[in-house]
Amino acid sequence: MKLPLLHLLTLCLTVGELSGYNSNKRAFLQAKRSRKDYRRLKKQEGALKLVGGERGAFEGNVEILHKGRWGNVCDDEWDELEAKVVCRQLGYANVKAKPTSNARFGQARRRYWMDNLLCGGDESELSKCRFDGWGRTDCRSGEAAGVICGGGGEDLMPNATLNRVDSQDKSKIRDVHPRGIAVRLSGPRQGRLELKLPDSGVGENVAGLTCASRMADLVFDHLELERTAHLEDRPLYFLQCAMEENCLASQAYQVQRETDRWHWETRRLLRFTARILNAGTADFRPSVPKHLWEWHMCHMHYHSMEVFATFDIIDSSGRRVAEGHKASFCLEDNQCLHGVQPRYRCANYGDQGISVNCSDIYKYNIDCQWVDISELAPGPYTLKVAVNPELKVGEMSFDNNAATCKLLYAETFAKVHSCVMGRP
Repeated sequence: MKLPLLHLLTLCLTVGELSGYNSNKRAFLQAKRSRKDYRRLKKQEGALKLVGGERGAFEGNVEILHKGRWGNVCDDEWDELEAKVVCRQLGYANVKAKPTSNARFGQARRRYWMDNLLCGGDESELSKCRFDGWGRTDCRSGEAAGVICGGGGEDLMPNATLNRVDSQDKSKIRDVHPRGIAVRLSGPRQGRLELKLPDSGVGENVAGLTCASRMADLVFDHLELERTAHLEDRPLYFLQCAMEENCLASQAYQVQRETDRWHWETRRLLRFTARILNAGTADFRPSVPKHLWEWHMCHMHYHSMEVFATFDIIDSSGRRVAEGHKASFCLEDNQCLHGVQPRYRCANYGDQGISVNCSDIYKYNIDCQWVDISELAPGPYTLKVAVNPELKVGEMSFDNNAATCKLLYAETFAKVHSCVMGRP
């Protein structure tokens, strides 16, 4: 029996958690039935995934893969028929498909690929429905379409094609097989991997495996967040570079398009400092190879990770009402403990990363280190800040990567307090 690489790597959880390779029971069962589709998962045209859901992978904004790039779906003409097609394609059968609109799970993170969708409800894939054409849209970031597939997808289609990305459902390797699975490694951290399945009663050598004992471990400083959080009203004239990196709410871009003197319109920003310590046993390095880093001319720096931190404001009903999507400016050693020499610097296309016992600090006065709350009504909210939120870089633990805090927003001030550490 051969297992996909995704599931082999989860065996290292006995030594340290690995990012992005957490298996789940449903994906495993599907992969057995459709291994070819599983291996081609990230390259499959028309594949879907749900992002932004707080309760699990069965809900979120819909993103679709076209020409190797993920994009959003607009909520124009979005209703139960389209939601039904999405849930079926993702493998959820016999559940009520509920459509969502107006970016219920957060503003669109990417360009819109699809608009004005018209499905009959029987299509096998969303891309087979009628729509205006790839990338042809007039939608704004607050018009992202989403779905809720039942209450968690417990009724999975028995022969569903695996064309989804599960990034939130996680389980231990012993839970992957419905009747249990015995695992043996010939060495303490590396060697021949042997699996014993109850069905066959025999062991099979399926792979060689090396588990890392040295890993990074990012710790977000919630006390620095509480200490530095404050409001600032700033004209759009000084935010033009930030607008190029999509760091403001969608209403700011509407003002830019429709108002002649938009430069002098102000935005209200909740600013704060993000300090991230690497308390692990290995350096934290970007998941993207150096030759694929993206150059940003306005700020004159490379982005080494598509998303290094996310800032979300959530209301009392659990709805995300404001978010700040922040790409990594530059991962470097800004502050190190006594006796530790900084290794990573961004200048001159230098190597990026965070050394052990060093901190990367994004001060409140730099671009995009904020949440745009210009349209937010005063009141009590929840602020959640997460680093390495997509778990693309392995860590010893993700339990200290996010701070969930109480936010009191008044007309003239904001106070962040009572932060609790947890997973992204």
